[in-house]
Amino acid sequence: MLDGTSHTPHTPHPPHDTLRLRLPDRPGRSADEEIPGGGTVPGGAEDADTRAYAATGTDGDPGAGLRRSSLLMALGTVVSRATGLIRVMLQAGALGTGLLATTYNMANTIPMSVYTLMIGGALNSVLVPQLVRARTEHPDGGRAFEQRLVTLVLSVLAVGTVLSVWAAPQIVAVYTSDTPGNHAAFALTVVFARFLLPQIFFYGLFFILGQVLNARNKFGAMMWTPVLNNVVLVTMFGLYFGLLAGPDRIEDITPGQVDFLGIATTGGIAVQALALIPFVRAAGFRFRPRFDWRGSGLRKSIGAARWTLLLVLANLAAMTVVTRFAGAADQQSPTGGVGYTAYSFAQTIWMLPQSIVTVSLVTALLPRMSRAVAERRLDDMRADLSRGLRISGVVIVPAAFAFVALGPQTAQLLFAHGAVDAASAAPAGQMLQAFGLGLIPFSAQYLLLRGFYAFEDTRTPFRAALCIAVVNIGLAAACHLWLPTRWAVIGMAAAYAVAYGVGLLFTAVLLRRRLAGRLDGRRLCRTYGKLALAAAAAGVLGRLVARASSGVPVPAGWTAVPALAAGALTMALAFVLLARVLKIAELRGLPGLR
Repeated sequence: MLDGTSHTPHTPHPPHDTLRLRLPDRPGRSADEEIPGGGTVPGGAEDADTRAYAATGTDGDPGAGLRRSSLLMALGTVVSRATGLIRVMLQAGALGTGLLATTYNMANTIPMSVYTLMIGGALNSVLVPQLVRARTEHPDGGRAFEQRLVTLVLSVLAVGTVLSVWAAPQIVAVYTSDTPGNHAAFALTVVFARFLLPQIFFYGLFFILGQVLNARNKFGAMMWTPVLNNVVLVTMFGLYFGLLAGPDRIEDITPGQVDFLGIATTGGIAVQALALIPFVRAAGFRFRPRFDWRGSGLRKSIGAARWTLLLVLANLAAMTVVTRFAGAADQQSPTGGVGYTAYSFAQTIWMLPQSIVTVSLVTALLPRMSRAVAERRLDDMRADLSRGLRISGVVIVPAAFAFVALGPQTAQLLFAHGAVDAASAAPAGQMLQAFGLGLIPFSAQYLLLRGFYAFEDTRTPFRAALCIAVVNIGLAAACHLWLPTRWAVIGMAAAYAVAYGVGLLFTAVLLRRRLAGRLDGRRLCRTYGKLALAAAAAGVLGRLVARASSGVPVPAGWTAVPALAAGALTMALAFVLLARVLKIAELRGLPGLR
């Protein structure tokens, strides 16, 4: 979703006064995870850059505060990703990757999308920045403004949640059709949606309480409480998988199983949000409803949000189209694992390197880039951006080629359990391969957009998002219309990668103009060329070794382990060796920025 904004007084506003969306097009997630479309859910890893900015202090010195905050947020991200990966594995084993799983996953996509449209965009781009400024500029330290803002947000969320639950059939109809052949799946999706749509309120509660903490330079709780959601979901899917003998067809699921999944999933988000209450109380916040909103300044900056809100709409449009097309593939092949659930699982794995490595680098780079722009030191800003791209590339480029080389083995290991057999896990592995190389432009574009945010430019990121959305929708439609069901969604995964490649070129050209016609392009192309050469050669070796190791006798359920372990080890060693031969200096700077 959108990043939160928190910055200290007397420093240039960080780029997240209006922030980049991360749209939810995968289900069963904690609220800090990466979501397709780019960006993070409120409270997610991408909020880390804004929180770290606040931690630098009014003097703009990164210092110990930034290091402590960055370490705390990095640890929270790793723990959250680890527990989230366990959750995805259990979810696949419990529900499978076919049409039944898609009814649940599609319904669990809807709450975050509705929240974003309802109030999430305005919160990030307008209201939260005002909250931070009010704490410095208002005589009462912003307390009255804070009470009004929390009251407004909770009021809108309460009304919107009730209306959304009432309108669940109409909302679900945006994502999937109610046709005679699909009526059972549509009806089950509506039932799941009625259970899951109350998450809207808890997503908003989590975000606004988290920003109250961030405004007080309290960052840890918002990074770590999402782990509680993952724990709830791991427990839920573990019980479902181990005790309830869950079905793999829509016709066989019982009302009790639906109730269990729906209540526990929303309960996880509720636990995550409510867990922040003791922390905000300890930070000195006491909620007292205030409805005197008129003349309080809550509306004065709405105009500044228009580009971020348009960016939200562009990403949501692309996400909705892909979800609808991928869901149609599940309708054509209900147990084949060729549709939306497989797509979302593959994308979850594909985003892991970016969500840990690139976001961590942005945490360190963002304050420096913002100060460089404010002080008109474009050369320093360009150097930081170039270094971030080159250092992140040392991990991102080989990871992208690893997905291409070892995608099938990865999917077999993670998903071929319980309700998923080897045949129905295969499409997810091929989708992971199709996403593969798109990780490079996806990560690079994420970093380049920070250049525009450092200039407080939110119009250009919208233009980039619109470009990506148009390409993604066009190519996804072509895959849906012209490819066989078995390959249509695999094609959509490749389309997503191509769309970000186009978006990267578009963004780089515009940022180059903004940086006086120079983007350190030759150095970046030389580094990425060497990285791609080393990673491609290592990927070929890794794939050959994996195929040669696939016949090693192992217990049932672990057939992918020898091939994946041997292939990954071979690829890692070969890449490091080739990188040294090619004299890729950035390999030495990987642990961090110095």
